[in-house]
Amino acid sequence: MVENEERKEEEISRIRLPKEGEVLGLVEVMLGGDRMKVACDDGKERICRIIGKLRKRVWIREGDLVLIEPWKVQGDKRGDVIFRYTPTQASWLKKNGYIKTLQI
Repeated sequence: MVENEERKEEEISRIRLPKEGEVLGLVEVMLGGDRMKVACDDGKERICRIIGKLRKRVWIREGDLVLIEPWKVQGDKRGDVIFRYTPTQASWLKKNGYIKTLQI
């Protein structure tokens, strides 16, 4: 039990917070070919791709909370997934007010 608590605290201490130009989003539909439809916290839906360094290391599923970097061109419609949050990290972000409009 104590080991589980320590693991959760370690997860929370390593949370990647959104920086300027980054948006939190919730994966709605997997489209195939490392692409997905993401409902973003700024009220927009984007078609996002998984960046190369995450492609084989992190498995993303529908319902996961992800960090999106919108493209410079077509930024309202497209973006890159740069981080996936664990359920513990997602609940911490929601509890501390980082997630405004998404329903997790």
